[in-house]
Amino acid sequence: MNDRELLQVRESVWRAWFTGDIESLRVLVPTETIVMSSGEKEWKNQANVLQSAAEFHTQGGKLIRLQFPRTEVQHFGDVAIVWSDFLVETEMDGKISTSVGRASEVFVRRNGRWLNPGWHTDSAK
Repeated sequence: MNDRELLQVRESVWRAWFTGDIESLRVLVPTETIVMSSGEKEWKNQANVLQSAAEFHTQGGKLIRLQFPRTEVQHFGDVAIVWSDFLVETEMDGKISTSVGRASEVFVRRNGRWLNPGWHTDSAK
């Protein structure tokens, strides 16, 4: 199965978050979204995702580099699970930060397009 479209949507979600593209996130990350992140006690929903993206962008955060050195995809009908290692490099107030970790992302094909209603990320040690 060709996963080009799915992986383009996955990258679009990440890039939209880092650039504060709230309108794209509102389309790609549905209201029923659940997000779990390493080191965070509370789970997040769509509103939290939109708010954190807007805050990162408003505070001057910039995406420098986004890479997925390893990705595997499993398909189950209109559901796909994307398993990845990631590397994210950002700049905030002139300081460069690099985060590496793993992501498990759920995608659902709804009305002919992929949506991202949930994910879990962790940090590599």
